[in-house]
Amino acid sequence: MAQKVLGKVTHYYDHLGVAVVKLGKGAGLKKGEKVQFKGGSTDFAQEVGSLQVDHKDVEKVKAGDDFGVKVDKPVKDGDQVLAAQ
Repeated sequence: MAQKVLGKVTHYYDHLGVAVVKLGKGAGLKKGEKVQFKGGSTDFAQEVGSLQVDHKDVEKVKAGDDFGVKVDKPVKDGDQVLAAQ
């Protein structure tokens, strides 16, 4: 079964360990859910511990939102964000 694509990384702040993600149509994400970051050299899953929209902590994000998420490992622009299995 194919994993659901939630969105993609649009920027990565390596000094903060934070990825900016654009959520796709029909997608939503809440703190505590597991996601997988997947790209050319990226492939890891993690639980979402923090979400920020406009530098404010939020509990969930909805389709079309741009948000920041703390990541466990470096990611690259264009990496996909998938619902982890």
